[in-house]
Amino acid sequence: MNPATPTPANSPTWQCVLVCWGTKYPVTLINHLVERIAAHSRNVPRFVLICDEPKAGLLPVVQTRIFPPFYMQKPFKSVGCQAKLAMFEDGVLPQDLPVVYIDLDTVVMGDMGEAVDFMKDQDSVLMLQSAIIPFGPIGRAIWRATKGRKYARGNSSVVVFHPARCTYIAQRFRELQQQYPDFGFRPMAADERFISWAAQPHMERIPKSFAVKFPNEFMFHLPGWLYVKALFPWVRARREKLAAITLCGLDIKPEKLLALRDAEVIADNKDRKLVWSTRVMGSSKQKIIDFYRDIIPLSS
Repeated sequence: MNPATPTPANSPTWQCVLVCWGTKYPVTLINHLVERIAAHSRNVPRFVLICDEPKAGLLPVVQTRIFPPFYMQKPFKSVGCQAKLAMFEDGVLPQDLPVVYIDLDTVVMGDMGEAVDFMKDQDSVLMLQSAIIPFGPIGRAIWRATKGRKYARGNSSVVVFHPARCTYIAQRFRELQQQYPDFGFRPMAADERFISWAAQPHMERIPKSFAVKFPNEFMFHLPGWLYVKALFPWVRARREKLAAITLCGLDIKPEKLLALRDAEVIADNKDRKLVWSTRVMGSSKQKIIDFYRDIIPLSS
């Protein structure tokens, strides 16, 4: 076995779940992510990949589960990514350990297993906060007052839950899909919307000191604000502790990031600016470079 290949812990306390369909993400990237997660973990997790077909070359430490056919419908594999809801389906994942689900376009820099510690109980479902209405008592009060029309929403790049307690999410989606095959019920528009809606009584946020979305943390329409934000001591301290940065929804892919010149400014399709500078991003810039350097050739 390659010295860099992770070995399963004798008694893992959590399981790391990844999801892949199609050919967008090569096995080399999946293996690299698994190795980085294991390298940063005090307790190496059980790794489970939910995929549409067996993956040649996948590290042997990774268990595979094939998507139930229901989730491989073409509409579920589009922009809404409803196929990801398969991780809540009864029988897909082992139900003995809590799960930390991680998107494949995530830069891991710390112990992802620590996310399990944020669960208040086994019914808790945690995601990155992505809307104005906050998770917690306020979000639940609004959800109840509006009879589910308004609710706190998260981003599903990182999801923490216990699979034995969350099969109701997949079951509810199947029921509503029969009633609204065209996604006419608003929460069905995307996997993260549906998770947030279905599990609203148990939703909690993953702290921004643990994981962040790259666009939210390092991009803004006015580049000057990025320089100001980087001066705040609490922002610098929080960024130093980050275990994960997810590149979700970012049309600026890793290979483009690594090709940027120092302090170069670029914009995404929403005209949010990025200043590729240590002065602005702190050590996060070099950590992103280090994470991808082994699988993406650096420009000369």
